[in-house]
Amino acid sequence: MPENPEAAEITLTLPVVGMRCASCSGRLERGLAALPGVTRAAVNLTQSQATVVGRVSVESLLERVASLGFEVPRARESFAVKGLSCAACVHKVEVALRGISGILEASVDLVGGEVAVEYLPEVVDYTGMRGVVAALGFDLVRHTGGEEPLDRIEAERRQENAGLVRRLLGGGAGLVATLVAAHWEPLGLDRVVALSVDATLWLQWLCITPVQFLTGGYFHRSALIAARHGSANMHTLVSLGTFAAYFYSVLVVVAPELFTARGMNGGVFFETSGMIIVLILLGRLLESLAKGRTAQAIRSLMALAPKSALVQRGGEEVMLPLSEVVPGDRLLIRPGERIPVDGMILAGSSSVDQSMLTGEPLPVARGPRDEVVGGTLNGEGAFTMQATRVGRDTLLAQIVELVRKAQGGKPPIARLADRIAAIFVPTVMAIAALTFAIWWLFGPEPAFTYGLVNAIAVLVIACPCALGLATPTAILVGTGVGANHGILIRDGEALESAHKVTMVVFDKTGTLTQGKPRLTDWSGDDSLLALVAAAESRSEHPIAAAIVAGAKARGLVLAQPTDFEAVPGQGIRAVVEGRQLRVGTRRFLVEEGVNLGAIPEALADSWATAGKSVILVALDGKHAGLLAVADTLRETSPAAVAALLRSGIQVTLLTGDNESTARSVAAALGIERVVAEVLPAGKVAEIERLQGEGQVVAMVGDGINDAPALAAADVGMALGTGTEVAMEAADITLMAGDPVGVVRAIALSRATMRNIRQNLFWAFAYNVILIPVAAGVLFPFFGVLLSPVLAALAMGLSSVTVVGNALRLRRLALTGGSPDS
Repeated sequence: MPENPEAAEITLTLPVVGMRCASCSGRLERGLAALPGVTRAAVNLTQSQATVVGRVSVESLLERVASLGFEVPRARESFAVKGLSCAACVHKVEVALRGISGILEASVDLVGGEVAVEYLPEVVDYTGMRGVVAALGFDLVRHTGGEEPLDRIEAERRQENAGLVRRLLGGGAGLVATLVAAHWEPLGLDRVVALSVDATLWLQWLCITPVQFLTGGYFHRSALIAARHGSANMHTLVSLGTFAAYFYSVLVVVAPELFTARGMNGGVFFETSGMIIVLILLGRLLESLAKGRTAQAIRSLMALAPKSALVQRGGEEVMLPLSEVVPGDRLLIRPGERIPVDGMILAGSSSVDQSMLTGEPLPVARGPRDEVVGGTLNGEGAFTMQATRVGRDTLLAQIVELVRKAQGGKPPIARLADRIAAIFVPTVMAIAALTFAIWWLFGPEPAFTYGLVNAIAVLVIACPCALGLATPTAILVGTGVGANHGILIRDGEALESAHKVTMVVFDKTGTLTQGKPRLTDWSGDDSLLALVAAAESRSEHPIAAAIVAGAKARGLVLAQPTDFEAVPGQGIRAVVEGRQLRVGTRRFLVEEGVNLGAIPEALADSWATAGKSVILVALDGKHAGLLAVADTLRETSPAAVAALLRSGIQVTLLTGDNESTARSVAAALGIERVVAEVLPAGKVAEIERLQGEGQVVAMVGDGINDAPALAAADVGMALGTGTEVAMEAADITLMAGDPVGVVRAIALSRATMRNIRQNLFWAFAYNVILIPVAAGVLFPFFGVLLSPVLAALAMGLSSVTVVGNALRLRRLALTGGSPDS
């Protein structure tokens, strides 16, 4: 990166992670010193930090450190932003924060009134950020310890709504009084009190002034703050429009001769000013109420955790607040109660309803040594559990945090709206000024009045809010719907990418299959199976566990082996009830001297062709039978693959397993493309090859060996039953561990992106069509002008329309039948 001669010289000390020896520190020091613009670089291995002096950007330093194989720790934090009113405000705050040295990313959520910032704590702190934001006329507020951001947002929204209601009641009363004064004679009130026309004008002025300054103060204060900092926002447009109508009317009342001397119509617009303020406030209230409903899904998740838990302390059972529960505590869970924290069952058993986390409707059986998750609902049993993860470490808290971060993110489709929002308000002000000038210079008499009224209509009808809300409201509702169905989406980009997927690549083991072997077939009677299972009960091998489980499932009683020896990779030798058993591979039994001439080769071949592992059994030196063990398909795998293929999405099976097993599984599912016997690096290469063919690839896996491929894919999807490594590498986590979740995730992405496009179309079409109409383009052809009052009504309803459309996503039925459903 070239040196910037105009940049100020900086001295910067950064912590560096990854240095282990003097060679590391020397390499880093030389690399930093070679960076253009750096005059001195010093690396301290003991303190794990690097000091750089020179004319160089922080970003170029980070790039160089990363290219050398090290890392500079970064902080991520969310702050409340007070004073946001429209998309233009969002753009200003984001641009200002991104311009601060040390801030790597800033994303403002207009719906939640928050900004998520990624920054270097050694370079910039909260005070510096707050100062920059304050210079724009907004207030950056740090969350206090223990405060839930959603609780704060909801409390502030309730407070704002209460204020809006008070203003509406006061403004409505003043507006009604103004309308009565304006229609004094038509209402027949002159028969009660006779008032001259001038008197009614003064009465209108008296009644509307509190509405203009007190009720309208909601807009004027924000507009004034923005003006002081050399900017403008949506409230600027409202203030300009209403003050133009108000002061023009005041001038007509106090100095009518200024108009009559020029032959101009001296009509007043007091009621217009008041109706604009009241109608836009009403729209703001409706919008706020609708926005509050968009966060219902995440609030429902947060409400799953109970406020207290029954804990065993000092030999007594004590009801404690959830905040006082610590790992290691023993908790008593009674029938019908919600499980307060994550933990392991010590005693007792029950069925647990996990639908609120996984979306699966059927309860699952849980007993001693089984893990349970906080927020899930206990069934009819009672049990004692030990807390393992509490507070922000629980799975529920992590899900809430993941959903909240995703809701604050922005997909690429939002960038166009952001660019337009940056110039929207100044452009509208210019159009209003041009409208006034054209009507005054070229319009019919009274030209001045026509110009004023149409300019006011332009200012009032323009709605940057609809642009600003089009994307975040749909993201907010869509990610919430996903969370309720066990689909956790990392960010807005993942949500957008999923709808473009043309190829889904499945791992086999643990993804399309159960991930653990199961006894599927055996030759011989149950007595032989009981002997084999008894022998295998001493083994820890997964195949042995499958044989034992299969025998117990048939109700067989297993004896204790009197002798046992495992031969790694081959089989076992055992003595059960005085009988000599050899169980294992063909090669193992041959080496043990067993005559295999009586093996039913056709049966063994058919099992092997079906992808099953064939196990041979010898009893007292003679072949006695065969067993087959296989990793069976998940029940929903066929339906998931069929739904993807029906929708036109291609499917590939990518596995490290052998070719014959992979082909067998693929054939059972109707998958034609199979890539088998590949290592993790080979999976990444296959993903990249498909992307090179123009495919948008979703990789679905559950194991550690899937993590590189999940990260390489356009969309990585991890099953929630898999490893934490796989889930961290994924863009989307399917909590139910069900392949049908892939279909649901793509369906959710398509529905959300369709909703965003609808919102953006409405926001753009509304402004593109109605601003010219407000300016009067229809007047020369049809004699039609748009009243500023109707303009205010349209503006107030436009944002409500966008939010209401986003709320339709809450009715989305994610059945898994098709991504297009």
